[in-house]
Amino acid sequence: MISELVKKIKEKNAPVVVGLDPNMKFIPEAIVRDAAREHRELLFADDELVIAAESVWRFNKEIIDAVQDLVPAVKPQIAMYEQFGTPGLVTYWRTVNYAHEKGLLVIGDIKRGDIGSTSEAYARAHIGKVKVNGHDLRVFDEDFATVNPYMGVDSVKPFIDVCNENNRGIFVLVKTSNPSSADFQDVRMQDGRPLYELVGEKVREWGESSMDGEYSNVGAVIGATYPEQAKDLRALMPHTFILAPGYGAQGATAKDLSGFFNSDGTGAIVNSSRGIIAAYTKERYSRYGAEGFADAARAAAIDMIEDLRSVL
Repeated sequence: MISELVKKIKEKNAPVVVGLDPNMKFIPEAIVRDAAREHRELLFADDELVIAAESVWRFNKEIIDAVQDLVPAVKPQIAMYEQFGTPGLVTYWRTVNYAHEKGLLVIGDIKRGDIGSTSEAYARAHIGKVKVNGHDLRVFDEDFATVNPYMGVDSVKPFIDVCNENNRGIFVLVKTSNPSSADFQDVRMQDGRPLYELVGEKVREWGESSMDGEYSNVGAVIGATYPEQAKDLRALMPHTFILAPGYGAQGATAKDLSGFFNSDGTGAIVNSSRGIIAAYTKERYSRYGAEGFADAARAAAIDMIEDLRSVL
């Protein structure tokens, strides 16, 4: 699957993934009003969760339509959908399906990680198949999933097995973009190295069992907010594809990202969520207004792509 992502990045010359992390506070009021008016006649007419989930779906659909020709992939963060309960998970599922219809790959930002059969169940639900009454069924059907390795190989191997069975991929958390990642990830081991380097070594080892061309289906999450650490990890994991969150709203710039890529300009994809989907709320794109939120997202995506091209 990672070779498919590399192919799409090259076709569009855009190592960019749009994070679909919708928040009700930046979904335009008109969308919420329309969703409420049309859904108050349904079975769950008094259920505000249904209206919220429908609003998110309409918002996502317009964002996807606006960027689908520019970028190779989108990355929905499942927590932003789970907060609306079952209706939210239905919207998550609809979003994944619609992105696929538009030719986009989907990175499910689920950050799962448990032991044994539990981790396998997560993997099958998101990037594999579930057997029911003799039928192999896909559930959420993302192309990639993010994985938390804190519980060790027991939590990661089931995902790798499912990747190999289904031509899918994962991105393992190595050095995350949040400031408090240092609380654990930067702790020095007895040999003086930070813990994230050990995790990076493990990711490289695990990836050897799932190579797909130049890169492995077992990728790494490295925050764009840590460019110096990324250079070291890039050297440590030359055949590991990097998902780099943190551009834009979290403070990282294009200049911070050159070390994430290999010398040929491949090897990483950069995520922006709020910076694109909520662009209309920023002064730079305020001319579009709430009614033009999708056009603002498209403009922000173009600006990000051009920004990255300037340093790669």
